[in-house]
Amino acid sequence: MINKKKIKEGVYLVVDPQMQKTVLINKLKQIMEKNEIAAVQIWGNFKNADNKISLINEICKVCENYKVPVLLNNNWDILKQTEASGEHFDEIPNNFKEIKKNIPSNALLGLTCNNNLETVEWADKNNLDYISFCSLFPSTTANSCDLVDFEVIKKARKITAMPIFLAGGIKPSNMHLLKELDFEGVAVISGIMSAGDPAVSTENYNSEFNKIKNENFNNR
Repeated sequence: MINKKKIKEGVYLVVDPQMQKTVLINKLKQIMEKNEIAAVQIWGNFKNADNKISLINEICKVCENYKVPVLLNNNWDILKQTEASGEHFDEIPNNFKEIKKNIPSNALLGLTCNNNLETVEWADKNNLDYISFCSLFPSTTANSCDLVDFEVIKKARKITAMPIFLAGGIKPSNMHLLKELDFEGVAVISGIMSAGDPAVSTENYNSEFNKIKNENFNNR
């Protein structure tokens, strides 16, 4: 079996494919030249379906240079037509067995979780590669998610050893509020991609994340 790419710790970047392509690609290059990135997810918010695969592959080409995995969102049916490394599900798919038959055997798979621990148990049982809790704080880009109870995340860590990412309304200025949690990184979209200098913004997120990890390690 071909080895699958692994998700590293740190910033899990979500990009909006509706952003003007040149701007999107340039921002990605700026971010990756100066920062370590855990993964890039292409939000399933495509305006122009005709150019979907070519845009995905262009993003993959940038990320491949830095060995960063790219995941699709709600687009598993075209995964084999692209250079992407895997798929992120917003909820448990009803036809998961069928999906598994139609995607590469080494595809990275992730799932959004909220306050239902059964979702975490399902992800663990089905050997997904990571989970992402949404939403930690009020957010305009994650407004369909309920706020997650921190106690649920603590219980999730006891259920699974999968990497846990946190998403929704997270900023460098409020990341210190997450220090009681055991997690592998934060998923960010507008906090980086809408920033004047996305590379500096990414650096700020990584810096705050590393502070938390070091503090938690020293307190063990």
